[in-house]
Amino acid sequence: MNEPSPARTEGLDVHDVEDGLVVYGPKTDRVHYLNATATLVFEVCDGTRTADTIVELVGSAWGLDELPSEQVRGCL
Repeated sequence: MNEPSPARTEGLDVHDVEDGLVVYGPKTDRVHYLNATATLVFEVCDGTRTADTIVELVGSAWGLDELPSEQVRGCL
């Protein structure tokens, strides 16, 4: 079975802030403050990458010896 490729929800209000992003979801009336790692995850969720690929991208971006699978999947 193919793993789904996460994609951002349409209609989000996204703003850059000094240390990441602020994302407001009008459908849920929720605000999310994303740090640098969560911002990277958010930005690569375009529907073309699997969760495994996103985990690898985050690990590579921060030069980690061990892939942050649990953390990235929790973020997704």
